[in-house]
Amino acid sequence: MSGIFCFNKFTIILNKNMKKHNFSAGPCILPQEVFQKSAEAILDFNGMGLSILEISHRSKDFIAVMDEARAIVKRLMNLNDDYDVLFLGGGASLQFAMVPFNLMKENGKAAYLDSGNWASNAIKEAKKLGTVDVIGSSKEENYSFIPKIEEVGAEYDYFHCTSNNTIYGTQIKDFPKANTLMVSDMSSDIFSRVIDYSKFDLIYAGAQKNMGPAGTTLVVVKKEILGKSGRVIPSYLDYAQHVAKESMFNTPPVFAVYASLLTLQWLENNGGIAAAEERNIAKAKLLYDEIDRNPLFECFCVPEDRSLMNVSFKITDESKKEAFDNAWKAAGINGLNGHRSLGGYRASLYNALPIESVQVLVDVMKSI
Repeated sequence: MSGIFCFNKFTIILNKNMKKHNFSAGPCILPQEVFQKSAEAILDFNGMGLSILEISHRSKDFIAVMDEARAIVKRLMNLNDDYDVLFLGGGASLQFAMVPFNLMKENGKAAYLDSGNWASNAIKEAKKLGTVDVIGSSKEENYSFIPKIEEVGAEYDYFHCTSNNTIYGTQIKDFPKANTLMVSDMSSDIFSRVIDYSKFDLIYAGAQKNMGPAGTTLVVVKKEILGKSGRVIPSYLDYAQHVAKESMFNTPPVFAVYASLLTLQWLENNGGIAAAEERNIAKAKLLYDEIDRNPLFECFCVPEDRSLMNVSFKITDESKKEAFDNAWKAAGINGLNGHRSLGGYRASLYNALPIESVQVLVDVMKSI
């Protein structure tokens, strides 16, 4: 099925028969309507005769985009005005430094959970600014499980955890009680399941895992925690500066913010986070059931910590690998190779991935 769309002198042709089943871990699949509306905005945004790529970030049209993007995040998370929402650059990796700059006091210390590669990178950055206690780690077991921590003491300036691990396919199901500030990197499972976001003082997430295109990073921060570290913070790294400027401290990633807004509007219009979680549980169950049934495949992680977002698995008979690889590629599947540090395969089941794509993968697995 093809569609032809005309805007001014431009024509967009979408051939749905060419669309792949995209299991990429990020940048990832987004809703088709987001691609379409984004394409329209690139050609002519809001009937202005200008592209979204060329309008001023100070224009009323883009300020409206930023305002609604920030507002919809709080609606979806059910957060009040104690929190502020920022769309920044630099990816989640920049947040590895921004968090300790803003929250770790001079001569203070922070607690970190080491549950995967990105958590480990966050720990490395925090150690450059102060004392870090790794209060739980699964590194020695190749991050095959989530370390279980029930409570974090008040002696720490903050506690940092990574809610979902894209490489190893693990996910925190029960967050510990924190008697200090609670910080989480939710890059790969943001907006995918119902949780009490008000338990967290700061949440950050790179958009390209589940929320939008690469190029912007979401930060949700409780305003009252800022300005208390006693540090001299470089201006761009200071959350308070961005809050004061309503996420316009510098030129924001205009297109990435707009496409993220479209994705969040799609989520809100399709039942919100609760409905997305139901769909995600169904997709994950379909795939995990086949892995458990089929002796040719097995997961890298323990069953109780399996992620709803990233299913990492391996083939148990290397003589069948070539046949499997040829079959999933022939079926129009994209992005199934595992991370280079782990190998095997990884199926990312983000919000926009339809269950029909998962069924295609399962059918291929059954055929080998």
